[in-house]
Amino acid sequence: MTTKTLSKDVFNIKDMNLWYGNFHALKNLHLTIPEKEVTAIIGPSGCGKSTFIKTLNLMVNRVAGVRVSGELLFFNDKNLLSKNVDLVKLRKQVGMIFQKGNPFPQSIYDNVAYGPKIHGVKKKQILDEIVETSLKKVALWEEVKDRLNSSALGLSGGQQQRLCIARTIATKPDVVLMDEPTSALDPIATMRIEELIAELKDQYTIVTVTHNMQQAARISDQTAFFLHGEIIETSDTNSLFSMPKDRRTEDYITGKFG
Repeated sequence: MTTKTLSKDVFNIKDMNLWYGNFHALKNLHLTIPEKEVTAIIGPSGCGKSTFIKTLNLMVNRVAGVRVSGELLFFNDKNLLSKNVDLVKLRKQVGMIFQKGNPFPQSIYDNVAYGPKIHGVKKKQILDEIVETSLKKVALWEEVKDRLNSSALGLSGGQQQRLCIARTIATKPDVVLMDEPTSALDPIATMRIEELIAELKDQYTIVTVTHNMQQAARISDQTAFFLHGEIIETSDTNSLFSMPKDRRTEDYITGKFG
């Protein structure tokens, strides 16, 4: 008899604040992000969505003048906002996908193999297996298997984005962050990325920022609505879109502003 593994929280955010110099960009955030679910972050431009997602793997620390307070617990253990965090290890565990596919100016193979090589994998047989497995997970293997040594820059926009997802999951992360992953793609490529997200959540925790509320409703299990750097409302996605508790949430999802 097997027992079902209880879901656990990957991130537990408590009273998190972030300033760019004197600008208070994120205000008193409280949010839990469950394991192996899709959490969507929605809200109008400038509300703090991208700043928030870049805080989850501390990419925001690269910006001069940034100051962050509060707790950002990873698997309810270490507070990532403490000063002694191994950033290389963290970014292996928490990968990032950007608005537009940004493959390295290298071969398709070398793009996917890059992360494993950085983390010490040297045997070609193992790298070959990682590359093939990662490309299959993003439904790209059949399209590129005969041109693995060709430049990744020759791929279409949708293929480049799937390649970047393959590059991210090649290091076996726990979390995949996606900042508007389909905003630069056509409807068909967008649909493929959405289908891919639905498949990947069985293995990875996914946090995605989107301006597209229909997309959030389609792909996410939990949604958080941001406004002026605050989380106004968080709920399971069906409840948030069908029965929002805050008038500001209702006004946003019905198109009264944003």
